[in-house]
Amino acid sequence: MNSVSTTNTGELSLERLPAPPLPITALIITLNGATHLGRVLSSVAFCHERLVIDSGSTDNTICLAEAAGARVLHQPFLGYGPQKQAGVELAIHDWILSLDDDEVLDAEAIAAIKRLDFSDPSACWSLRRRTFIGNHEIFYGPWRNDRVVRLFNRHTAAFKPLWVHEEVAYQTPPKRLPGSIQHFSYDHLSDVIARSVSYAPLKAEIMQEKGERVHFWKLPVRGLATFVRCYFLQGGWRDGARGFVIALSRVIDSTLPRAILLEAEGVKAKRRTP
Repeated sequence: MNSVSTTNTGELSLERLPAPPLPITALIITLNGATHLGRVLSSVAFCHERLVIDSGSTDNTICLAEAAGARVLHQPFLGYGPQKQAGVELAIHDWILSLDDDEVLDAEAIAAIKRLDFSDPSACWSLRRRTFIGNHEIFYGPWRNDRVVRLFNRHTAAFKPLWVHEEVAYQTPPKRLPGSIQHFSYDHLSDVIARSVSYAPLKAEIMQEKGERVHFWKLPVRGLATFVRCYFLQGGWRDGARGFVIALSRVIDSTLPRAILLEAEGVKAKRRTP
């Protein structure tokens, strides 16, 4: 957008005005996310609304969000899918751009979103997600070619009610956006294992609700197959020690929830025994 102004010599000149913000709500759920939140909010400054749904931060997350001009609402944690869907329903705009508090849009993705046509409410877009451990990007293994749907219209798409590993349910296949989301989820290698361990009880509950049957003899087979796929077949070994730890975390993801289910079934069996 340009405006006309007059110079000191009386000549006309064109001045470029900043583009108006897009009618998008950038939705970010937070819990003690101060480490990366400033960069996250800066990367979505082109959105008309930046909505932060916080579930009880005790660091300076709230102060950072408010200082950046974001609208902050408080919501006790409902699970990742329900928490994000609660934010979707509280947004000002129908178009939702969802990010976590450790995910930053790169310049190419920002430029691509600014060029989009939002006339079709059934449209949605996916972005490549590049994950980092500390400052080191992971190029191989199960995290390679990771794409997530993050831009959609709330009248035609919504988050599934999943406690962990939330997904967007949509009507039409997502289009691919250029650029990427930089995912700074792990500060250290130990965080990768700790995250898998912390999610295991939640995944066990989900499996139990689905009535999934677990057999002890399958655990080592499943674990070995998972490690071979992640570390060898998907090239995780090329990321060195990081690739090895990521493969181990996937083994935990695939076996520990099932082991927890087996343990719970054993406890129930003992209670039933007279």
